[in-house]
Amino acid sequence: MVKKVTMRRADGSVTVTIPKEMAERHQNAVGEEGYIIETDRGLLLSAYDPTFERAMAVYARGAH
Repeated sequence: MVKKVTMRRADGSVTVTIPKEMAERHQNAVGEEGYIIETDRGLLLSAYDPTFERAMAVYARGAH
């Protein structure tokens, strides 16, 4: 699903409101932390923590 959103200024930052139906579908709750990742195609908002993924890969190599 693609939704157009508007970026707004808020105390020196920029905010974007996530549509309610998208937040509910992805089980995002108010106050929950997430990650914004710069990619070559733009910004990606995700619950995925790339630092944790790298740490798990290092652990997996050492655990064998």
